[in-house]
Amino acid sequence: MFERDYVKTVVDRLSESRQFIQIIMGPRQTGKSTSATQVLSHLKLPSIEYSFDRPRDLNIEKLEEVWGRARAVEAEHGSAILLLDEIQNIPQWSSGVKSLWDEDARLNRDIRVLITGSSALMLKSGLAEALTGRFEIVRSTHWTLWECVQAFDYTLDDFLYFGGYPGAAPLRSDETRWYDYMVDSIIDPTLNKDVLELEPIRKPALLRALFELGASFSGQEISYRKILGQLDDKGNTETIAHYLDLLSQAGLLTGLKKYSPKVLEAKTSSPRMLVHDTSLMVAASGEDRSALLEIPELRGHLVESAIGAYLLARSHKEHFDVFWWRDGSAEVDFVIKKGRKRTALEVKSGRPKHTKGLGDFVSRFPGTYSLIVGSAEFPIEDFLLGKVPLFQ
Repeated sequence: MFERDYVKTVVDRLSESRQFIQIIMGPRQTGKSTSATQVLSHLKLPSIEYSFDRPRDLNIEKLEEVWGRARAVEAEHGSAILLLDEIQNIPQWSSGVKSLWDEDARLNRDIRVLITGSSALMLKSGLAEALTGRFEIVRSTHWTLWECVQAFDYTLDDFLYFGGYPGAAPLRSDETRWYDYMVDSIIDPTLNKDVLELEPIRKPALLRALFELGASFSGQEISYRKILGQLDDKGNTETIAHYLDLLSQAGLLTGLKKYSPKVLEAKTSSPRMLVHDTSLMVAASGEDRSALLEIPELRGHLVESAIGAYLLARSHKEHFDVFWWRDGSAEVDFVIKKGRKRTALEVKSGRPKHTKGLGDFVSRFPGTYSLIVGSAEFPIEDFLLGKVPLFQ
C-alpha cells in the first residue's frame, strides 16, 4: 500500500521521547486514518487505537476509558502509543485530552498520543481552546500528481480532471459514480457537517452557493460585488469574506488576495477564486471531461487551478504566502512570498496569453524571481511533480 511522505515524519516523532501530541490534520478523504494505521505498523511500541465514530461513544467517559487501556499497557510495557481517530466528534474533546495528557506528564507515564479526524475545522477549534503548547500538526494535504502517478498510475490529464482524492481514484472509469462520490462523500459532508455544525452560519444556502460559484470560477478574479450579484443575495462583503475563509479552512475553496506591499490593500482586494483540488472545480462546473480538457479556455482555468492548488498545499507545509497580482491590463497568475524571497509565476496552458504582466511585476518589485510554468524550461508536468524549485 502506498505511503505518503508524512508517515515517516510521524513515525520519527513518535519514536522520540514523549514531547508533544501528534495531530494529522487535513481535508476529508485524504487518507489520514490510513496513514495513522501505517504509522503504527512501523513502530515497535505496543499500541491502543480507537475510532470515535459511534454515537454511544461520543463522550468524555469513553475517552477516559480508552486512555485507561493505554495506561494499563504502559504500566506493563513501560511505554505505549495511543491513536485516537475521529476524536472531534466528542463534545469538548480537547479539554478531556488536556486533562489526561497533563496527568500522564505529572506521573511520568510514557504514553505517546496520535490524533486524527475527518474535520480539520473541528479539530482546529478544539486545539485553540485547550491544547496550546502541547501538540504538533502534521498536514495531510490533497494528493499531488507524483503521489497519484505512483499509487494509481495517473496521467497528467487524469490528475487535472479527477484530482487528488485517493478514494475517488478507483471510480474514474465510471464518471457518474465518481461524481456521486465527490458530492456525497466529500462536498456535502464538508459543507453540512464540518462547517455548518461548527459555525453559526446565518445563510447556509449562501455558503453552498458561494462554494459552487467560486469552484466554477476557479482561476479567475471575481469582485465581491459580482459575487453578490451572481448569488442574488442581500448579504454583504464581510459575510462573503468570512464564508470564503471557512471554506478555505475546510480545504475546499480559497479567495486568493491580490499581492501588495500594503497589507490593507491586499485584504480589501477582489479575490481570485481557487479550489484546493481540481476535482472540486470539475464537480461544480457540470462540464464533461472532453470539454474541460480539450477546450483551450476551460483547460486553461483547470491547469491554473491545479498549479494554484499545488502552491496552496506546499504553502501550508513550507510556510509561505500565495497571492495573485494585477494592475490595469498587467497580470500575474501567482505570487509567492517567503520572508524576503518572492517569486512571480505565469502559467501557460495552451490558450493564447501574453506574459507582459510578468515583466511589469519584476520591474516594479526588483529582486523577484520569475518563472513561466508550461514553458519549455518549466513544463507543467515537471512543476506538478515537484521538479521545479519555487524560490531562488
